[in-house]
Amino acid sequence: MTKLMIYGATGYTGRMAAEHAKAAGTPLVLAGRSRESLSRLAAELGVEYRVFSLDDPAAIHDSLAGVLVLINCAGPFTRTAEALMKASIRSGVHYLDTAAELVSYRLAESLDDQAKAAGIMLMPGGGGSVAMLGSLAGHAVAKVRAPRKIRIALHVAGAFSRGSAISAMENVTTEVLARIGGRLVGVAADGIWKFDFGQGTVDCFPVTLPDLITIWRSTGVPDVETFVHVPGDGFPQGDLCLLADGPGEEDRLANRYQAAVEVTDAEGQVTRSLLDTVNGYTFTAMAAAEAGRRVLAGEVRPGFQTPAGLFGSGFAQTIADTTIVDV
Repeated sequence: MTKLMIYGATGYTGRMAAEHAKAAGTPLVLAGRSRESLSRLAAELGVEYRVFSLDDPAAIHDSLAGVLVLINCAGPFTRTAEALMKASIRSGVHYLDTAAELVSYRLAESLDDQAKAAGIMLMPGGGGSVAMLGSLAGHAVAKVRAPRKIRIALHVAGAFSRGSAISAMENVTTEVLARIGGRLVGVAADGIWKFDFGQGTVDCFPVTLPDLITIWRSTGVPDVETFVHVPGDGFPQGDLCLLADGPGEEDRLANRYQAAVEVTDAEGQVTRSLLDTVNGYTFTAMAAAEAGRRVLAGEVRPGFQTPAGLFGSGFAQTIADTTIVDV
């Protein structure tokens, strides 16, 4: 059991994660439902592949033979996370994914005891904004003596991938959540907050991000609010199935991501920090591959874990040229 499997390896993010994993020398198995596309990518990378769907638990179990770590890159995760998390626990395989939907994180919470009993780790968000924002929040919280509230925002730049646009649309809710007093509660959807990502303040809208779960778990701060700023034309319109797989390399190079955090202490003093990194899709693939490599190498803690909680708040800064500064 020494291999890393990437399920959904021929998708936009899965392919990039597979390329990074291969480049790092990680023992790799590609997996998914399409034999034709898998065989082609496996031949390009010179690695093994396995074909299976998620409607047959026995087939999933058999396909996980010899695998120690699974990264699920097959969204929408409302359709894939449950089958693969439960199969991972049964098969003794550590589970990671790249989900931005709350469902993966609530599921991991509900399966925490089972995973601990099996000695298996569940880490939804091993790559992506959860790794970014968790590192940024952890960095800022470490500088505050008695943190009470975290407000954190992600600045999304460039085009959306087809998969993330469809996932986001399927998970749109009329209720916006925040964590108050340690509990998830509904808040006003019009609670705009201004953040400065390095070029002056801009309006950011409250959104329900999985960081409401992960930042709370890794920092213990009782109040957490999450925001997003999407410039330009914003979320894509029309038939999302007609979108391209995702932004090309030129688009990604031209559109870096930023995140900003404000941590308020018990006396009302505010500490601010800013993260700057590569395009979010590039970061997600690189961070997922690196998290998988580290877990395969033995950096593991059973149960529901977060990237910042397991690897430390410096994890994001190990990815590409990510920086965190205090402002």
